Amino acid sequence: MQDGMVMLDEPRRCPWVKGELDRTYHDQEWGVPSHDDRHLFEMLILEGAQAGLSWQTILNKRENYRRLFDEFQPDKVSRFDEVRIAALLSNEGIVRNRAKIHSTVGNARAFLAAQQEFGSFDAYLWRFVDGRPIQNAWTSLGEVPAVTPQAKALSKDLLQRGFKFVGPTICYAFMQAVGMVNDHLVTCPRWREVRNLDSHLA
Repeated sequence: MQDGMVMLDEPRRCPWVKGELDRTYHDQEWGVPSHDDRHLFEMLILEGAQAGLSWQTILNKRENYRRLFDEFQPDKVSRFDEVRIAALLSNEGIVRNRAKIHSTVGNARAFLAAQQEFGSFDAYLWRFVDGRPIQNAWTSLGEVPAVTPQAKALSKDLLQRGFKFVGPTICYAFMQAVGMVNDHLVTCPRWREVRNLDSHLA
């Protein structure tokens, strides 16, 4: 208490939250069930780009990714040619990894094929959790798994469809990000908020 006033503590967010970008992403996006194909494509690509790096690095470059990859519209990304790829490789605003950039173009084409087969990527994706988010109740960061059977199944299927940078660990991070699983800790205010969301309203 100071000068007769009660000092309010910051919410007990998930402990991986460190900076302002983390807070915004955690409080507004992470774990919220997503059924928007453009957003799903964006998160799939960004999670693949993050492989071997920190998520903070990707958040810092996210606006550059959106600008350089045509707001993650898969039909446009699928048509990137070698000239466009070469320009991306010279741009310091993104992760300049040739394999990752090439995979983004290939993944866009595989994404469009899945859309055509299932009507939407959303319809394809959410089958792996029976259409509803998995609700976990972890009390510490150490309890949160790096991979699950559902992530392994998703990874295997994506690889068979020609996607790259979609290993089981990447797929589980993707599932956490787009709300297929609620991995906020129970001590975090967002755990209950996300739990109360209807999976088809996000």
